[in-house]
Amino acid sequence: MAARKPTFILSFDFDGTLVHHDSTPVFHPMLGQMIQQLRNLGAAWVINTGRSLPQTLQGLAQYGIFMEPDYIIAMECDIYKPGLFSKWTDFGPWNKQARKAHERFVKDHQASLKAIREMVETQTQGQFLAGDYGELGIVGSSEEELDMVCSFIDAHIRQFPDIGYHRNGIYLRFAHSAYSKGTALSELARLLGLNASQCFAAGDNLNDLSMLDPRHASMIATPGNGLPVVKAHVQSHGGFVAQRYASEGMIEALTHFFGTAKS
Repeated sequence: MAARKPTFILSFDFDGTLVHHDSTPVFHPMLGQMIQQLRNLGAAWVINTGRSLPQTLQGLAQYGIFMEPDYIIAMECDIYKPGLFSKWTDFGPWNKQARKAHERFVKDHQASLKAIREMVETQTQGQFLAGDYGELGIVGSSEEELDMVCSFIDAHIRQFPDIGYHRNGIYLRFAHSAYSKGTALSELARLLGLNASQCFAAGDNLNDLSMLDPRHASMIATPGNGLPVVKAHVQSHGGFVAQRYASEGMIEALTHFFGTAKS
């Protein structure tokens, strides 16, 4: 963890941004060195991911990233900090609020969710998924098919703005629209006494768009493997589009925003 009160935040998506499964190396060690140098200057290193907390910790170990983040935002929403003996715990009341909001969301929108489920099951080859803990999602058979499903969902959102979802490729997870990578990043900043002007955020996929927003981070970036729509979004908001993939692209991005860090 950072040795002193953070003065700025470095928020990275995990898959496709910090690591790239088809690259060699998957995670460039120079990026780790740069992050550590910036932490010495007051940065809080945050992983902001759609993975669950256990999946995130497993991924760090799998790819040999042995630095412990200062905070993890998991499932595109839940904020965690390291606890005693490295046990991760909720940071602030946000996670509890998010869970209650999701329960209300599911209860309040049974009709819309039923209509969406029927559409998926009768008009597509995709699957509507309902988990044991109230989580709801869709797996499309192709991105084009999920595009069509999202258009149908968006029609419901126009009537009920609190209906939200996180999308990554052919995978979609429903969520209350007030709880996303972006709003979680802003809540973390608030808890640390910071604001969007002191936040850097980077991501490559659709579920990263909420944090690649000046309302949540004034410094935004995407790697060379970012989706075209993500690159266009970052460019339109004055952000940085790297040439290289994932961690090597993040080296470019940190150099662009922070120069060469010196402890």
